[in-house]
Amino acid sequence: MNTINKVAVLGGGGRTGNYLVSQLLQEGFSVKLLLRNPEKLTIQNSRIEIIQGDALDLETIQLVLKDCQAVISTIGQRQGEPLVASAATRNILKVMKEYEIDRYVLLAGLNIDTPFDKKSAKTTAATAWMKTNFPIIQEDRQKAYDFLVESNINWTQVRVPFIEFNDISSEVSVSLEDCLGDKISAIDIAKFMIQEMTASGFSRQSPFISAI
Repeated sequence: MNTINKVAVLGGGGRTGNYLVSQLLQEGFSVKLLLRNPEKLTIQNSRIEIIQGDALDLETIQLVLKDCQAVISTIGQRQGEPLVASAATRNILKVMKEYEIDRYVLLAGLNIDTPFDKKSAKTTAATAWMKTNFPIIQEDRQKAYDFLVESNINWTQVRVPFIEFNDISSEVSVSLEDCLGDKISAIDIAKFMIQEMTASGFSRQSPFISAI
């Protein structure tokens, strides 16, 4: 794997994304951020480069990923806006192939299904609730997973339960079959995604992570 110095971050302006960007900077990486509203970013650092735009625009993704060695996404679906998961994933995978970028780590919810799951009754119920109440969003996110599987990229999709937005770290459980806990802190998500970006312990897999 190529040495990772600069990371393209999508969703870095969001609540989880803020923790991710701060942790990347703390660990010495340079960050190239895609932001729709750069003026709202509160983090100031000389190793941040900002590209203003939208993940649905292919040319914007080309600008963001240029000169980066890895991509991390915490993009979520905003209410009342165009579906983003599958379209952004398609754009990212296309540009990664074009630029020969191999490493992609993205955040997802428990509701994504994979052939390797052995979900408990609780996780199955949470998945069913999402499918019932937000079927279009659910289908779009599942389609994004299908795009990953069809690609040749070294991706890892990190699935998480309820996110607590704090800096409190806990011991983290990791499973490819089921979510073993009910919550996880944003800082632990950030640390796991960055560690996974460099170590590729779960290449082309979708681990669940949660606080023990």
